[in-house]
Amino acid sequence: PFYWYINMKKIAFLLIVILVASCSKTKPDLIVKGNIKGLKKGTVYLSKALDSTYQVLDSMVLNGTSNYELKSSIDEPEVLFLSLDANSNKENYISFFANKGTTEINTTLKRFAFDYTVNGCEQQRKLEEFNTVAKKYNNKRLELIKQQFDALSEGNSIKADSIISEAEKNIKRKYLYTINFAINNKNSEVAPYLALSEIYDANITYLDTIYKVLPENIANSKYGKSLEIFIKERKETEATN
Repeated sequence: PFYWYINMKKIAFLLIVILVASCSKTKPDLIVKGNIKGLKKGTVYLSKALDSTYQVLDSMVLNGTSNYELKSSIDEPEVLFLSLDANSNKENYISFFANKGTTEINTTLKRFAFDYTVNGCEQQRKLEEFNTVAKKYNNKRLELIKQQFDALSEGNSIKADSIISEAEKNIKRKYLYTINFAINNKNSEVAPYLALSEIYDANITYLDTIYKVLPENIANSKYGKSLEIFIKERKETEATN
């Protein structure tokens, strides 16, 4: 009986080892991979926003290669960050919507945060669709800032005031575009994310309108819940002012 007891303990131990080994080989929910053209040495990080800081999910030291592959678990679609520390004090960040599966991000060392392309989830494609148009409003804003500066330099206050008026109209047009885009894409996590990231300071009525059209699954998502809390807090703040 004693030897039988010892053998049973050995078998149980082996079963535990096999179970732990099998769990450690579980495939990750998310794989982020790609190429950073021109990179010879540096560290690539995959991180997520956590309150006012960033939580590193995975990292990879590159030495003599420009290909990388990062892995992480992910519960639902959310915006993550790919960053690069190429032995310098400056870190470059690429934000993208991630979901379960594989996301491929290719870019260059010289223009890490500008030359990138992302091939990933449907939420990322929706975000890029939004950014394509939003970029035009942003470029217009920069153009108007330059024109205003030139007008002030020339001492032409009338022209400067006219440019300020045009800049305000440009901002309103971007806000309306964002609101309409969010409502038209209410079935995507991108809708509440844009409300929080692009028009958080808009009239509370617009934010409320976006939230109320969200289907249950999107309202219960990470950004849907965050939008609900944000609206509630803003209403309480505005009620006391």
